[in-house]
Amino acid sequence: MKKFSYTIADPAGIHARPAGFIVKEASKYGSDVRIDLGGRSADAKKIFSVMSLGAKCGDEITVIISGRDEERAEDGIKSLMAEKL
Repeated sequence: MKKFSYTIADPAGIHARPAGFIVKEASKYGSDVRIDLGGRSADAKKIFSVMSLGAKCGDEITVIISGRDEERAEDGIKSLMAEKL
């Protein structure tokens, strides 16, 4: 299992476009990818699940990845977040 935290820097938070980027990246991997925020958890491969977290600028999310390609998934998702969020 891989786990990392990330603070949302996008002024609009995780709205439809960044949620779509997250889902597209997470869906590339066979591993389970979850995003936690404030005691709530979302499946990172489902756009409505990600958007339902309501993550805003300055919120710290935790990404939890488990599965056969978790290391590649962690690298890809970290890169995406640094670039897009």
